[in-house]
Amino acid sequence: MSTLSLAVRDSATMLRRNLLHARRYPSLTLNLLLTPVMLLLLFVYIFGGVMSAGLGGGADRSAYIAYVVPGILLMTIGSTVIGAAVSVSTDMSEGIIARFRTMNIHRGSVLIGHVIGSVLQSVASVVLVGIVAVAIGFRSTDATVLEWLAAFGLIVLFALALTWIAVGMGMVSPNAEAASNSAMPLILLPLISSAFTPIDAMPGWFQPIAQYQPFTPAIETLRGLLLGTEIGHNGWLAVAWSIALAALGYRWSTASFKRDPK
Repeated sequence: MSTLSLAVRDSATMLRRNLLHARRYPSLTLNLLLTPVMLLLLFVYIFGGVMSAGLGGGADRSAYIAYVVPGILLMTIGSTVIGAAVSVSTDMSEGIIARFRTMNIHRGSVLIGHVIGSVLQSVASVVLVGIVAVAIGFRSTDATVLEWLAAFGLIVLFALALTWIAVGMGMVSPNAEAASNSAMPLILLPLISSAFTPIDAMPGWFQPIAQYQPFTPAIETLRGLLLGTEIGHNGWLAVAWSIALAALGYRWSTASFKRDPK
């Protein structure tokens, strides 16, 4: 069997293993998924009337739903991939990785299984949150088929990037609780982006913080694809951020995996 065939076979096995874990222990996924759903409902029904004033032009609650949903969708990815950090840290601390090291399997398949499984869960979570968004009034009638495909590609690429970062966090965390805590910035960063209010409406000293971070260009790109707003330079910035984070997370994760187990 060739090296490529071995890698594909073992990666598929590790993917099935991770998906089975997610199915047998759904509480973690559900807890992570509830965060963006609750935030969506909170900001639409509790703060929506007030927050819509920041959009200007006499915007109402329905306009704010259209504005906030793209940010919530990407926040869903940041929330879901925390499960990858917890899962990897659990494997490392419980010794199963040490057992895998002694087996005749492709070394990279262990991490690849975690990454692909997390990306699939992230996409499924985005779909579920999107269904909730449509149920409360979100519409994207102007987006073409090509724009929908581009939006889906951006979601997958961004999920891949954040997953590799989460895997790296899980590799260096001593236990699952520490992994969950270290991955919290993946949920907090969207809160200080353009997800909930335009950057122009923020205080001047805070605007660079919101502008120069990975979530803002990704949110603005997704918003432009789904709603037809101006994307500008945010498109290539979102792709550049995603590629850079994926490369960083990959190098971090593989370097940590090559070291002696905890």
